[in-house]
Amino acid sequence: MDKKQPVQRDFDGRAMELIDRVVNLLDPQGNIFLGTTLQEASEAVRLGDPAAVRSIRGQFAICEQSGKTIRMARSIGRPMRYFLAKRAEGPALIIAERMDEIREQLEREGLGDQFHPSYTRMVPAHHLLELQLVGCPDPNPTLQRFFAPKRNRLQSDIDSIGAQYIGKLAEACDGWLDAIPKTEPIGLMFSGGVDSGSLLILLDFLLRRRGESPARLKAFTLTTGPESTDAKQAIDFLKQVDREMYLETVDVEPSQICWREAVRVIEDYKALDVQAATMGLALLKEVRRRYPQWRYLIDGDGGDENLKDYPIEENPELTIRSVLGNRMLYQEGWGVDAVKHSLVYSGGQSRGHIRTSAPASSLGFLGFSPYALPDVIEIAEAIPFVKLTDWNHERLYSLKGAIVSSGIQQVTGTTMPVFPKQRFQRGAADLNTFDQLFPSQDQAFRDEFAQAYNR
Repeated sequence: MDKKQPVQRDFDGRAMELIDRVVNLLDPQGNIFLGTTLQEASEAVRLGDPAAVRSIRGQFAICEQSGKTIRMARSIGRPMRYFLAKRAEGPALIIAERMDEIREQLEREGLGDQFHPSYTRMVPAHHLLELQLVGCPDPNPTLQRFFAPKRNRLQSDIDSIGAQYIGKLAEACDGWLDAIPKTEPIGLMFSGGVDSGSLLILLDFLLRRRGESPARLKAFTLTTGPESTDAKQAIDFLKQVDREMYLETVDVEPSQICWREAVRVIEDYKALDVQAATMGLALLKEVRRRYPQWRYLIDGDGGDENLKDYPIEENPELTIRSVLGNRMLYQEGWGVDAVKHSLVYSGGQSRGHIRTSAPASSLGFLGFSPYALPDVIEIAEAIPFVKLTDWNHERLYSLKGAIVSSGIQQVTGTTMPVFPKQRFQRGAADLNTFDQLFPSQDQAFRDEFAQAYNR
């Protein structure tokens, strides 16, 4: 990608400075392809055909060059950033998973003073981004959506919806099991909630059906402080489904948990994401200490977004009509054309998924989030939410448990318990411990993020 481009001129006849260097720092090993090869996926992005990019199955972030055009595309499960650096020899485009990777590359080239986090850009999930190699003035990218699921196409029958939703989830998990070595252990981030609980039952079922040992599966549950409700819920869940042998409780002292470290790991400052990442980082650091060679993790991130299971009352910007009336609102935020869309971070889970992916990758794990795959989201978006809820909050909040438990029953034959929803960071610690771990004002997270780059 270092080939010099020919001189081009603007409308006034002035020579335009072309980007003559592209530095792609993305590790191809971070992609998880399900029945697709890296070569096929790369070619789909290089050609710039949204339909071909949609055909990529798995969790990915890919950059390809075609002539003077750079094309980038990603799914929710893997972040992807870019930065335009100014050099005497001509501009350079740097592509990486993280802000600090971009900063380190600039410092290696003696350009560290150009870096600021606000100058980085995130490729929004589910869009094909095209950038022309013209560096002065800075080029504006164009975006084409490659994933546009049709909404409300399913019948308003819980059992039918559940069978299709969990059936598609099972396909994704089966493909993942095909893609990883059969001798490798599998770690599940487990709370006993609907998402992690459904994955445990499903993985147990799939491993047995494949004739592989389910003993390679372990459910890791974090506890900190004297009253962790997640641990109690996890035990209760596993007892009810007769799978207690999978549980490994991970006890971490509150003194070992640091939200400031999590801010630096996720390179973000949103309170809920920092809190979740803090607990995830604490859990995985202890797992890494116990199991230095462990590689593969799976989690239920994306299940809440798919079935719109967040308390609307806690967010003054949302109403049930905005949640049910906008396609993939929780996955993408208000959309790439909205004023409130962040160029630095993207929106919705496209931004927030880093609370899960960054702690895992920072510790050498390869994480997989099947609920966040386009194929699974496509079934969720087809659910006729308005018909099933009639705009009623409580009906919406009960819908996720009904759909998932029905699907698990039909696919695996296991009756799955459903407990009231609680956020991961709240379930891992009691109220007093939580209040001691985290600041009460969101500004503290913003200040810590700013401090990380003030050097």
